Amino acid sequence: MPHAGGYAATDATQPLTPFTFERRPPNEDDVVISIQYCGVCHSDIHQARNEWQISVYPMVPGHEIAGIVTEVGSRVTKFKLGDRVGVGCFINSCVHCETRDVDLEQYLPGNVQTYNDVDVDGSRTQGGYSSSIVVKEGYVLHIPDNLPLNAAAPLLCAGITLYSPLHHWQAGPGKKVAILGMGGLGHMGVKIAHAMGAEVTVLSQSLSKKSDGERFGADHYYATNNPQTFEKLAGYFDLIICTISSQIDWDAHIKLLKVDGTMVLVGLPENPIPIGAFSLVTGRRSISGSAIGSIKETQEMLDFCGKHGIVADIEVIAMADINSAFERVIKSDVRYRFVIDMATL
Repeated sequence: MPHAGGYAATDATQPLTPFTFERRPPNEDDVVISIQYCGVCHSDIHQARNEWQISVYPMVPGHEIAGIVTEVGSRVTKFKLGDRVGVGCFINSCVHCETRDVDLEQYLPGNVQTYNDVDVDGSRTQGGYSSSIVVKEGYVLHIPDNLPLNAAAPLLCAGITLYSPLHHWQAGPGKKVAILGMGGLGHMGVKIAHAMGAEVTVLSQSLSKKSDGERFGADHYYATNNPQTFEKLAGYFDLIICTISSQIDWDAHIKLLKVDGTMVLVGLPENPIPIGAFSLVTGRRSISGSAIGSIKETQEMLDFCGKHGIVADIEVIAMADINSAFERVIKSDVRYRFVIDMATL
């Protein structure tokens, strides 16, 4: 079995530490990838610290993976040595499920998560905070040549998490779209919605990132700590993408939607969402949710970003700095996504 080096969580209370482990041997339909960069997602912190109560240790986090193909199986046809590739949130799935749908596979049973999961062969999956990974061909993605690998890595989670609802709810010319929150997820939403041709508004707690928002393509930028924002924008938006997980006045935000408008949650609040019925029924408004995208849609997103030159704004860190990076993510002290340089491993 091929060996890999990385950083792992060994329990919920300890910092990540160096870890050597075995990857599964590649099969005929597998691609072996030398990981060059891996983005840091807040969900990595949740899982490393068992905040979702599903963690199994030791665990190598990381599902925003960008790298170079170093080996392909004899049946692989889509990739060759030297290709620039990405791996996102899942690396396999059940191929026998009656409900399997390549357009909606992220919502169907049988998906194998990139880390903290069990692959179809019974082995534990380990993620991208490591030197290499072995992935079935159908779950590897082409990264366009014009996108730098380090800044493209966050597209594999943050990018698709915002692209999928914007695409599904048809953001585009004539649509008024609000991005609620301007962090690692939100800044990708501004860039993508702008490239789709929508009128884009950022709703952020303060105006501290207004210049960044306008640079990313926002047409308008409002502070939600100003009550006049809710008076001025009442009934204005076709679509609101909520990227935040903190508690807000949900009714006040719902009322920013037009008749038949939709608020889509991509952030994950820890507590139940209190919404009054009148906020919904008085405008036939909807609240919905969205999670990542299928492999097919993720490739469409990467191609879209290649066409429009969209990547994440990043801060590149050394692998040894991952624990301090975790603390900075919790404090929202990053503009806008950490990416680990695996050359420092």
